[in-house]
Amino acid sequence: MKVQNGACSDVRVAYIGGGSHGWAWTFFKDLAREEDMSGVIDLYDIDRPMAEQNAEIGTRLFKRSDVKGNWKFEVSGSLKELLEKKPEFVIISILPGTFDHMASDVHLPEKYGIYQSVGDTAGPGGLVRALRTIPMFVEIAEAIKEYCPETLVINYTNPMTLCVKTLYRVFPQIKAFGCCHEVFGTQKILRDMYQLATGETDVERDEGIVNVQGINHFTWFDYASYKGIDLFPLYRKYVDEHFQEGYAERDTNWANACFACAHRVKFDLFKRFGLIAAAGDRHLAEFMPGNEYLKDPETVSKWKFALTSVKWRKEDLEHRLEKSRRLLNGEEEIELNPTGEEGILLIKALCGLERVVSNVNIPNTGMQIGNLPAEAVVETNAIFERDTIRPILAGNLPERVKELIMPAVENHETILEAALTCNEELVVKAFMNDPQVKGRKCEEQDIRLLVKDMLSATKKYLPEPAL
Repeated sequence: MKVQNGACSDVRVAYIGGGSHGWAWTFFKDLAREEDMSGVIDLYDIDRPMAEQNAEIGTRLFKRSDVKGNWKFEVSGSLKELLEKKPEFVIISILPGTFDHMASDVHLPEKYGIYQSVGDTAGPGGLVRALRTIPMFVEIAEAIKEYCPETLVINYTNPMTLCVKTLYRVFPQIKAFGCCHEVFGTQKILRDMYQLATGETDVERDEGIVNVQGINHFTWFDYASYKGIDLFPLYRKYVDEHFQEGYAERDTNWANACFACAHRVKFDLFKRFGLIAAAGDRHLAEFMPGNEYLKDPETVSKWKFALTSVKWRKEDLEHRLEKSRRLLNGEEEIELNPTGEEGILLIKALCGLERVVSNVNIPNTGMQIGNLPAEAVVETNAIFERDTIRPILAGNLPERVKELIMPAVENHETILEAALTCNEELVVKAFMNDPQVKGRKCEEQDIRLLVKDMLSATKKYLPEPAL
């Protein structure tokens, strides 16, 4: 890598999961809009033809006259081949298993009245998805340790916390962090509320200053300001006046968009706990007892968010496969509209071109959150600069919010040990400690049956001896 005159060239980025038909294209778009960086994107995927297709799509993109960036594409056939080239950055963005496996994660628990709005982070679905994912991240961490131990590793895969936790458990000296955009949505709401209150229109999401506390997909703001104005009173006033209808995002209706919401769960959590919950309602609901926001589909509808079915995800995949065909054949071009992601901005900062403050998922060894365990992976702000991530002290969580977070922190440790030691009893323990399960007051024998059914549905991806 070379840095000269405010630009960075010969950057090598290794992309694990390079056959993606979603996140990879987002990454390409952001690179195409960035003129201060250039280099090689090396794609690796267990489905090599998909990686080869994305390499061709990327190559076509960077031949366009309206593209600012200058990147070449390669495809590697193994982790060893990918990492022996000593990339400056490794990006991990994979789907652990298939959507058929995710269908069992999300829908098998419904037999016991357990409904999940996402199923990739918390609840039974998140726990079993983690059991599939952890062995993959053990392999990745071992390969990074052997071939490129100084590489900076950026993870986008869910369950985010356990992915990052696994990387550090296997290779404690790894330079890894988890990158998630959920916080940005709440920053946009604060921006919009500021604009409504002041009449100002030229306000960007990232100009607001927030203090981030919590764990991935269950983050909170205890401080938010813009131009010296405390945003909490504005937020409180809006919540009080619009609690029933919630907040409608621009050009999005929660009733016909699987990933949208009216933010009523957020508003309710603010009324109950005094902090601004800073993730999408679909994620927030899954960390709360199962007899609250996810009691049944009717309750979910009342709170104005959606249960994102795996059937919808499969249909969406078919649309994206068709889009890939059109991109390959030149029937469609990638649109270079802003994605709202910060991955490229963070890479620029780590190359030394900028200094950025953003949210990050890393171990709590610096006690960023003083009353959570040091071994927990937490999400707080951090300063990104050349070769360095400096976590910012976020302070202690209020005890009532900490009580909400601790079951997930405990389960992260339990399920990691379960995966590493092939211990089914630890999986049962994690299920019994999960708020969604506890909120439904399931009998232990039912929980054990659910664990067996869900493990059986995903056994192909479990380590030997099978859990």
